[in-house]
Amino acid sequence: MPAEKTMPAENEPATVPPTTVPSEPSRPGARSGPDLAVRSWHTDTLAAVCALAGDLDIETLDPARSTLDDLVERHPPLLVVDLGRVDFCDSSGLNLLLRTRMAAAAADVEFRLSAPSVAVRRLLELTCTDTVFSLHQSLEDALAAPL
Repeated sequence: MPAEKTMPAENEPATVPPTTVPSEPSRPGARSGPDLAVRSWHTDTLAAVCALAGDLDIETLDPARSTLDDLVERHPPLLVVDLGRVDFCDSSGLNLLLRTRMAAAAADVEFRLSAPSVAVRRLLELTCTDTVFSLHQSLEDALAAPL
């Protein structure tokens, strides 16, 4: 029979086991260094597109943040973030998308997300943020939808 667990007395300090950090990446195929490709361009209708590929997380966020900030500052009529090749997105990546959405709204720039990968779509659904973004099945759909 396992030992009974008891709570420490009121004045007695609780013992917390030490936390260990794994030496290997915890996700299969994960890399220890930054792994995010960021590409941006303007369409012939002057819409701005930012395509992300790889992991959008705390370690890879800076290039995406600076690109999205720059695109919003240029005030295109439309900014689309293509998420079709994002393999993983953590809370900092989600926060970046939410912040960019707010900055775009303040700058009177229409903001849309296109082709969210299964992993990103799941994150958006779990956090109920799928209701605050303008989501489109493909980049073409996002660009073609009326402003």
